[in-house]
Amino acid sequence: MPDPGPRARASSWVGFRTLLGKEVLRFWKVAFQTILAPVLNALLFLLIFSHVLDRHVTMYGDIAYTAFLVPGLVMMSLLQNAFANSSSSLIQSKITGNIIFVLLPPIAYHELYAAYVIASVLRALMVGLGVLVVSLPFVDVSFAAPGWIVAFALIGGATLGTLGMIAGIWADKFDQLSAFQNFLIMPLTMLSGVFFSIHSLPDIWQEVLRINPFFFMIDGFRYGFFGQSDVNPWLSLGVAGVFFLFLAALTLVMLARGYKLRS
Repeated sequence: MPDPGPRARASSWVGFRTLLGKEVLRFWKVAFQTILAPVLNALLFLLIFSHVLDRHVTMYGDIAYTAFLVPGLVMMSLLQNAFANSSSSLIQSKITGNIIFVLLPPIAYHELYAAYVIASVLRALMVGLGVLVVSLPFVDVSFAAPGWIVAFALIGGATLGTLGMIAGIWADKFDQLSAFQNFLIMPLTMLSGVFFSIHSLPDIWQEVLRINPFFFMIDGFRYGFFGQSDVNPWLSLGVAGVFFLFLAALTLVMLARGYKLRS
């Protein structure tokens, strides 16, 4: 393939940077809804569960239930908001018809993918950090392995941002996107060990949960706080990484072919 030349490469970079800025500005201008509201929802979960169960339940032998819950709530909020960011942006652009202004500029499909996913990760990290900060007055949070926290936060945000792109490209109306979120994203997130350790479940349900890739993201993320987890963190990282690469490859193929975008 011939070199497109410095002018074309510069134009492509400007397009990527502009799209990324537009996506970040889109959620930042309504931060009360896109960042503060999810933080408040997670705080309510924490207050309710800590009041009911903290004195009666310990996890991993000696960890208070509230402390155990915090990493799960942080990661759950992070994953859900990464998905919401890319999926809502694409479906809105498709329905209003302004997706044409995204597709016309000289932006390579992999740059378009990167812009949406990076914006989703940024929003997810803001929400996750917000949940963690508001949790600090209520629980003593430890950081046994910060590197694992960062690694799983990034790969979780990128994975759900990618899955949000798939949903946004596939859906033709908001009802379809809501169905995707309510019947796939929400169950996979809620049944991934956010509120419990899988070792508290019967053996058959433990095996069922190991099919859920969200479980490995949350379990590995929790390892970064306590140095303890239900499965080996390297296994969790491997499963999460393979899942992300699969979704990324699928999304890039959809974008390259213009599936439901150029028709």
